[in-house]
Amino acid sequence: MLITHDTRCALDTVVDLVNTSPDEDAGTADRLATVAALEDFVRKNEISDVGVLAEPDLAAVVAVRDRFAEVFAAPDPHAAAALINELVAAAGTTPRLTDHDGYDWHVHYFAPGASVADHLAADCGMALAFFVVAGEQERLRRCDAPDCRHAFVDLSRNRSRRYCDSRTCGNRLHVAAYRARRKEAAG
Repeated sequence: MLITHDTRCALDTVVDLVNTSPDEDAGTADRLATVAALEDFVRKNEISDVGVLAEPDLAAVVAVRDRFAEVFAAPDPHAAAALINELVAAAGTTPRLTDHDGYDWHVHYFAPGASVADHLAADCGMALAFFVVAGEQERLRRCDAPDCRHAFVDLSRNRSRRYCDSRTCGNRLHVAAYRARRKEAAG
C-alpha cells in the first residue's frame, strides 16, 4: 500500500489525537484538556491553516477525537466506513492540491478557512478511508499491552505489529514473560 507524505502525516496526527484521550485504567489524564494543550498539539503535528484557537475549538476537536477512537474500535469495514463517512461529510471536504511549506504536491481535504476540528476530520478521515478502501482496516489497531491500549497504525509488511511501541510496551511484556518462565522453571 503506497502511503504518501501527506497521508503519513495525517495518520500520525490521528494516532496522536486518539492517544490524547484519558485512560482511567492506565491512570492517564486527558492530554487535550485545555486550549493551550490543543495549541501544543497543533504545533507538534504541524497542522497548517489554523487560526486563533478557543474553547469551542477544543470541544469540537475532542468530539472528533472521540469519533476517531470509534473508528479504531470498529468491528468491521462497514462500521469503520460509516464513521469515517460521517466525519468527512460533517467537515464539508473540499479537496485541493497544494505545495506549501516546502512539500511537494499533496491533497488537502479541508475547505480553506475550516476549523481545526473540520481540518482534522477531513484530512485524517481521508487517510483512514484509504485503509478501508484498500481492505486494510485491520491495520488500525490498539496496543496489545493490557495497561496501554494506545492506538497505532500497523504499517509492518506482514501486519504483525502488536504494540504501539516495541521498545516500551513490547519490551516490557517480553521481559515479564521471560521472568515468569524463569520463575516457573526454577520453582
